[in-house]
Amino acid sequence: MRRWENAMTQEPSVQANTSGTCLTVQLSGAMGWETSPSFRERLLEEITPDQRCVVLDLSAVAFCDSAGLNVLLWAWRRAEEYGAVLVLACVPPILQRMLTMTGADTVLRVYDTVARAEAELLVGG
Repeated sequence: MRRWENAMTQEPSVQANTSGTCLTVQLSGAMGWETSPSFRERLLEEITPDQRCVVLDLSAVAFCDSAGLNVLLWAWRRAEEYGAVLVLACVPPILQRMLTMTGADTVLRVYDTVARAEAELLVGG
């Protein structure tokens, strides 16, 4: 129970860094129904028509429920609307299982590291 409580009390954070036309966004904290509006609002500010590729670094995500998954899928759709490619990097095992169980892994590409995701996207898109 203690692990769950710690995950739920972590403040959501979105930190973005642009390298050329590739945007890397590190999400941290709990991605749940209480925090999903905050994550969505911040991603709305960051994902713009200027990027060719977007990498969401999930290494610091402590918890993710269906509302958090919805934010990830919404971000993917937003990037698609702008003609950009959005991928996930450093996905925690429990979130990777959720992606597989829901079939979201057929839409959201996953990379082991941010560097690998950026390198592949900048080369091939």
